[in-house]
Amino acid sequence: MDFNFSSWSRRRFVQLGAASALTTSLASASASQKASASTGSDTMVGVPFEKRNPRIALVGVGSRGTGLLKMLIALDAQIVAICDVVKEKAESGADLVEKDGKKRPDLYTAGLHDFENMLKRSDIDFVITATPWSWHAPVALFAMNHGKDVGIEVPGVVTLEDCWDIVNTSERTRKHCFILENCCYGYNETLVLRMTNEGRFGELIYGEGAYIHDIRAELFQTKANGLWRRAEHTKRNGNLYPTHGLGPVANYMNINRGDRFGYLVSMSSNERGLDAYRKEHLQPGDPRWSEKYICGDMNTSLIKTAKGLTVTVKHTVSLPNPYSRINMIAGTKGIFEDYPPRIYLEGDKEEVFSSLDNYKNYIHPLWARQGEFAAKSGGHGGMDLLMLYRLLQCVREGLPPDIDVYDTAAWSSVGPLSVSSVAKGSAPVEFPDFTRGAWKTRSASALATMS
Repeated sequence: MDFNFSSWSRRRFVQLGAASALTTSLASASASQKASASTGSDTMVGVPFEKRNPRIALVGVGSRGTGLLKMLIALDAQIVAICDVVKEKAESGADLVEKDGKKRPDLYTAGLHDFENMLKRSDIDFVITATPWSWHAPVALFAMNHGKDVGIEVPGVVTLEDCWDIVNTSERTRKHCFILENCCYGYNETLVLRMTNEGRFGELIYGEGAYIHDIRAELFQTKANGLWRRAEHTKRNGNLYPTHGLGPVANYMNINRGDRFGYLVSMSSNERGLDAYRKEHLQPGDPRWSEKYICGDMNTSLIKTAKGLTVTVKHTVSLPNPYSRINMIAGTKGIFEDYPPRIYLEGDKEEVFSSLDNYKNYIHPLWARQGEFAAKSGGHGGMDLLMLYRLLQCVREGLPPDIDVYDTAAWSSVGPLSVSSVAKGSAPVEFPDFTRGAWKTRSASALATMS
């Protein structure tokens, strides 16, 4: 579909910016207190999925949504409906399903809220949304309120109010809502998770995660993510995309399962990268010259957990840096650092890292059993497909999700909390306890203990 970029981009900036502008105000104590009021419902900790072969609907089939759809097809999932504001994208998605020999899914393309008409159907069990970020919470909440479990793409939800809303709604409706954090299913991440769970690094002390990725060209596209993602940099100054680096480290540390995030301090550098890129690549008169970018090029947030561990989380997408998620964990008996992967354990040759290949005996069962298929059929080296494989396994076998609504809320909350801390001169801001104390008695996740 051809777009008039000038008019469409400005309109979408207004729509998306209105949602994003709420972030800082919703980080206030009064908003958090109001949002955190107990629903009176039981916790969703350890609650299994209803056992079934789920009938799935997708909201958003752009580049990411289409990638998820292709992998779901490869996993023989039932796709019954697709929604997208761009009719051609929905039709292309339906073509993929039909080409696989399955019944053509019903399409919903009549505007921004047509997903509501789709999710009112009784023949949908599970919803996956890969929309622009400000729509994650509205889709998730509507889905749960209409009897559907839901998976939302990274970086989860974008305000503290959203975080509490998904927790409270999940508890009230007894439906699951969790973030589709593919990086938690990477080869290195799952192998190191097994090592931390078995105590190979001793008592854990600190970790570091990041999203360091030069996506300036993508941000300035006149299609796909370029139509909305750059808008986030005009509205918020903080860590806009924390979960790729944070999720695996949170798993290593058993966050929400014996420990929790306590408080955060955050600071952002100057913003220079998007301005410099614009000067080099845009012609005079381009409507994007009117945009004011306020998000610093490098955001660094430091988290301290209830038990005294520290986590550094970094974010930069507007500088010419090689890709890295850092993915580091350290304890009293050793350290692992990724990009490139290397490990040092007490007793090894002094101060010399060795290859992670020496610890292949800790390969995660998901990779041992499905790794070859995942690498051939899934994105990002296979982690995407393994995430969806495991998700379908949990639903089909009636198991609790590896990543639950409390993880989704805690990981997502780093975004608005970082914005709040930056705005307050890097003052400490406390994390809400989304589990309402349940973190104290939980054990490690099934992903860590799987055999």
